[in-house]
Amino acid sequence: MTVWPAETAPQERLWLAFPTGGYTLGETAADAHEARRMWADVAAAAADFEPVTVVVDPSQIAVATRYLRDDIETVVTPLDDAWMRDIGPTWVHDETAEGSGRSLRAVDWVFNGWGAPAWATWGNDSLVAQTVAATAGTPVVSSLLVNEGGAIHGDGDGTVLVTETVQLDAGRNPYATKQRVEAELARTLGARKAIWLPRGLTRDYEEFGTRGHVDMVATIPSPGTLLLHTQQDPAHPDFEVTRMLRDFFEGQTDASGRRFDIVELPAPGVLSDDEGPVDYNYVNHVVVNGGVIACAFGDPEADDRAAGILADAYPGRRVVSLDARPLFARGGGIHCITQQQPAQR
Repeated sequence: MTVWPAETAPQERLWLAFPTGGYTLGETAADAHEARRMWADVAAAAADFEPVTVVVDPSQIAVATRYLRDDIETVVTPLDDAWMRDIGPTWVHDETAEGSGRSLRAVDWVFNGWGAPAWATWGNDSLVAQTVAATAGTPVVSSLLVNEGGAIHGDGDGTVLVTETVQLDAGRNPYATKQRVEAELARTLGARKAIWLPRGLTRDYEEFGTRGHVDMVATIPSPGTLLLHTQQDPAHPDFEVTRMLRDFFEGQTDASGRRFDIVELPAPGVLSDDEGPVDYNYVNHVVVNGGVIACAFGDPEADDRAAGILADAYPGRRVVSLDARPLFARGGGIHCITQQQPAQR
């Protein structure tokens, strides 16, 4: 039997991928510098708490050396993009191997560029999970489910959050049913209950979106507690979306039958950018040993309020906030570019 540990469980290291090309690096030297600096800043912040390894495309070795701190390890392998949460493996523990020091397993989902959109390439990224697992010395659990790490979230106690518009997306799993997906999550993650969100944030359904990643909406800092993104301005389309999601979660119980204690994480004040309504949220943070690397958005009042909520939700951990607007302009947040490797049991 496998168990998917909570993100708060002890970690061996944090993994990232270094930006390679395309829309992530942008069209100008200034755009490329902004992206590389952002990814490097997240890696450096995490490295203050635990070991960090960054996967680097062969074409970017010299550039990555200039941006990454000397104490950050690198692994060279071809990349299409740099969203490690989605292309990396999801690590689980094999309970039958606990105590042996070799309990860790790496679930390798099928990755097809978030549903095979015309603009994406994923031939290299689809192989990254196996490379990372091999580098970590972790046996692979192969899955035929098209899935991404940002599309699932667990509480370490058998509860898994998923979204109807992701796992049941015709571009990902055209023949899937909830029952089939749940059976695969039980096999790979040890899921005892899947909670199916009806949808994600508005911006996530635009051309370059993922169509409903849960890590932009909600996270479970401890069993029975849910941190929920909340848009408080009626002028933003997510005002209605986040209220609907709160109503939804109020009617749910987790794998152990608990109703959720819902803690709202209010959005910052900015409503839009040049592309339309933004999806700025504080849910998209990453937990590390002794810390939380959180998003900030140049809104001091909202940023400080969110940092305080996160500090309360993760007692004993130091919250480090980084301006994540360059990440969100490229389609994601801090959680999206990182993937934690749990410690062996």
